[in-house]
Amino acid sequence: MKLVCSQSELSASLQLVSRAVAARPTHPVLANVLLTADAGTGRLSLTGFDLSLGIQTSIAAEVEASGAITLPARLFGEIVARLSADSPITLHCAEGGEQVELTSISGAYQMRGMPAEDFPDLPLVQTGQPIRLEAEALVKGLRATLFASSSDEAKQLLTGVHLRLSGHGLECAATDGHRLAVLRLSHGAQVGEPDTDDQEPFAVTVPARSLRELERLLSGRPSVDPLSLFCDRGQVVFLWSDQVLTSRSLDGTYPNYSQLIPESFSRSISVDRRALVAALERVAVLADQHNNVVKLTTEAGSGQLQVQADAQDVGRGSEALAAEVQGDPIQIAFNVRYLLDGLKVMASDQVVLHCNAPTTPAVLRPLDEADFTYLVMPVQIRV
Repeated sequence: MKLVCSQSELSASLQLVSRAVAARPTHPVLANVLLTADAGTGRLSLTGFDLSLGIQTSIAAEVEASGAITLPARLFGEIVARLSADSPITLHCAEGGEQVELTSISGAYQMRGMPAEDFPDLPLVQTGQPIRLEAEALVKGLRATLFASSSDEAKQLLTGVHLRLSGHGLECAATDGHRLAVLRLSHGAQVGEPDTDDQEPFAVTVPARSLRELERLLSGRPSVDPLSLFCDRGQVVFLWSDQVLTSRSLDGTYPNYSQLIPESFSRSISVDRRALVAALERVAVLADQHNNVVKLTTEAGSGQLQVQADAQDVGRGSEALAAEVQGDPIQIAFNVRYLLDGLKVMASDQVVLHCNAPTTPAVLRPLDEADFTYLVMPVQIRV
């Protein structure tokens, strides 16, 4: 293998694929990144794979001799990152050898790799009709839901985001059992061929870790071209431009979250989102001292929302915000962090808190975006 490529492109691509390299590899080769040079296409492909998450990308290169080798991801990445960006990089590995020489204007380095044959194959499922996803819509859906997924491995199915696709578009949902975030996009997904109608809904649950990397990749290198999603035998594959992300899917039947969302509400509180976020962040200083609980209170005819935190034996805080209140007065308590997480992914100036009683699920929605629903379970107030 012998090739010449750009230092900046190689360094950026190494940073991308290294996110799929195992931190504690079960086999030495899993600590490596796979390099594959193809003289026919003039591309250098880079792959990281920890047996659960796989990331592959490619860059243009002047390939004199095709070949493949794996190199230690961390060492290789640190060396390349520190080389001069003003000089191209030459990579050379004798056929059948495991010693790679890296040459730049900065100097020459030698690294010992491992055979490409030892690297596990990336599960590139490409059978059946792909699901076409608009990159911008998918990024929007992931940003609106990823935060609500669970970090508790005992609830493995809830550690993912549920992607549901139908003729009506894309729906992303995540819940940890205490809150639920759902974003419905009327566009953004297409099942099968462009002129296909009345397709059966398709759904898959993908680990949040994999989707965080997908969101990072799509945000870092925006694509106007649609993604292709393939799913088969517990694996999902996202293909776009010159990049691939593969991940296992999560087994099991995702909760029927639509049943959790009340059909109607007897109370609603409309308030400025930024003002509410600012008030919650201030009272959170006290709430964090005790149990993270913040109380929201309305009174008849006041036109205000009271935001209160009471940290026993430490102190208390209270702020009043102008609000449009409909329904009877109420005092309802929440985990302040849950409220802030949901409010911060909304872009609307005004938000509406819908609720029925202090012990039943409440829903936060942007005033001008009915397709986003953020359900939060209240905290029971002990008097």
